[in-house]
Amino acid sequence: MCIKRSAVALGMFDGVHLGHRSVLDLALGQEKNGLTPAVFTFSPSAVFRKTSGRDGYVYNWSQKFHTLQNLGFSGENIHFVDFEDVCGLAGEEFCEKILKNRFLNAEAVCCGNDFRFGKDASCGVEDLRRFGEKYGFEVHTADDVKIDGITVSSGEIRQLLLNGGIEKAEKLLGMPYRISGKVVHGRQIGRTIDFPTVNQLFAEGQLVPAFGVYASTAFIDGKSFDSVTNIGVKPTVGAESSPLAETHVIGFSGDIYGRFIYIELRKFLRPEVKFNSLDELKAQIAKDVSDSTTKY
Repeated sequence: MCIKRSAVALGMFDGVHLGHRSVLDLALGQEKNGLTPAVFTFSPSAVFRKTSGRDGYVYNWSQKFHTLQNLGFSGENIHFVDFEDVCGLAGEEFCEKILKNRFLNAEAVCCGNDFRFGKDASCGVEDLRRFGEKYGFEVHTADDVKIDGITVSSGEIRQLLLNGGIEKAEKLLGMPYRISGKVVHGRQIGRTIDFPTVNQLFAEGQLVPAFGVYASTAFIDGKSFDSVTNIGVKPTVGAESSPLAETHVIGFSGDIYGRFIYIELRKFLRPEVKFNSLDELKAQIAKDVSDSTTKY
């Protein structure tokens, strides 16, 4: 379906952080001029397909989609495109075939002041303005956003997450970092030591935050629960082949296997370590539970 007279926000929008939101707000603000706010972004798996899980994309497409919806974009106007489908287009070809003639019908294009496009990222904002004059769209750019002297960027957020800087990452994201996904079956060791957990996997190519234990908040059936989340490979009970998020939800009992829930990480408590026995692990988890409700 062709969108008539749209204001298009362009970008990767990995994490949909505060810098991205300044671009997205420009597009949303064009609604008062009779333009339909729209987003043109790329599938994260396409861009990060060859990266490892330690430095991949912040959020998967589902997380990005729901965040964009929550910001005010209609689902039908959020367009995810495989990066490989457009990266070979010359700059003018991208403007003509994608922004103007394909399905966007852009009259306003919103981006960051460092936005690059076209084959080999050969074009910048001034090229976009020049093509806009030819194809009938205006270009609106957002300035960089700085928090505590740091320029907000996906790269900065990735580094913070990899280093356990979850609270600083929250400032740059504008919201707590979330893990969302289906609850999968684990080894059920937690039940045997009185700390049952829910397990969630990270998607292929998705960044995995620093291994360790975090104070967290779990959201289930519209209710929030204090929780403790371990990210890693569970070395005490036999290392997993892939890292996962294992969360003990304080005060919750029920069968939620196969359901999608989300967990917000709030504070890094300690690195993941291997204990000599399940008794040692149990004692440490009890301390983690106490710390998770008193240290933030």
